[in-house]
Amino acid sequence: MFFALAFLSLLIERLLGYPDWLFKRIGHPVTWIGSLIALLDRKWNRGSDSFLRRKGTGVAALVILLGSTVLSASVLQSALLWLPFGILAVAVLGASLPAQKSLEQHVEAVAMALEREGIEGGRKAVSMIVGRDPDNLDEAAVCRAAIESLAENFSDGVVAPAVWLGLLGLAGGAGYKAINTADSMIGHRSARHEAFGWASARLDDLVNLPASRLTGLLFVLAAFFVNGASPRAGFRSIFQDAHHHRSPNAGWPEAALAGALGFALAGPRSYGGQMIEARFMGEGGRRDLTSVDIRQALTLARIADAMLIAFFGALALAIAL
Repeated sequence: MFFALAFLSLLIERLLGYPDWLFKRIGHPVTWIGSLIALLDRKWNRGSDSFLRRKGTGVAALVILLGSTVLSASVLQSALLWLPFGILAVAVLGASLPAQKSLEQHVEAVAMALEREGIEGGRKAVSMIVGRDPDNLDEAAVCRAAIESLAENFSDGVVAPAVWLGLLGLAGGAGYKAINTADSMIGHRSARHEAFGWASARLDDLVNLPASRLTGLLFVLAAFFVNGASPRAGFRSIFQDAHHHRSPNAGWPEAALAGALGFALAGPRSYGGQMIEARFMGEGGRRDLTSVDIRQALTLARIADAMLIAFFGALALAIAL
């Protein structure tokens, strides 16, 4: 049943996204989760406490966040499954967890801005989806940033929610989203959050591990259907470059996409005025990327997304038979 839930949730979100009118009325599960994280951060993350104590309160905050999210999702799922066609009702809720449509729209907006407004428009559009400093990015760097965001967010914003929906149902998908949101809000190595966000960052690394590997494989397989792409180069890049990424997970989708399309991604970048040294994914690939390359990467991601939906559909059908 959970494989069917993942399949239906992905299909609904792919077709409809998360409607703006609904967001304006009730918000989104991520905003609800974010409000609880912000409250716990304000109340429990006290600068006067020792590093060890802040680490402990961060663990406690994560337990409360996960417990409340998973319990709420479990109760909703149990109640809805008693209804006729209850699986569809649960799938509508599950469709709020993956972000296929919005990810595609945000990345495509960067390509459109570069084409219509030039470099300033591109910088403004890419600043909506990446944390690095946009002001000094040239066109190639803007394009690399957008493509890297597509690769990483396809893994943790699309594949991972689907994986946990498929494994553990609505509770698993919602629990994953809570962990991932906590990591994005407090899982930073900053003076304020290095201790308090430690548990969130480590758990996020763990729960994203299966999805990042699956995403790398999906990108390699999708390359068979993209003109000019190389599945072999994508597969080779995973093993040559993925482990050089500072994230234990993001390197897999970035390396796969970079190798498959012949791009050089990642490399040095600036966050908050500080330069971060990093190796390129797809070493030897092209660095002078344009909006055309963003669109090619989107084509690869769309095919990978169709494969992901088909994968869960096939699993659900196999179990039903």
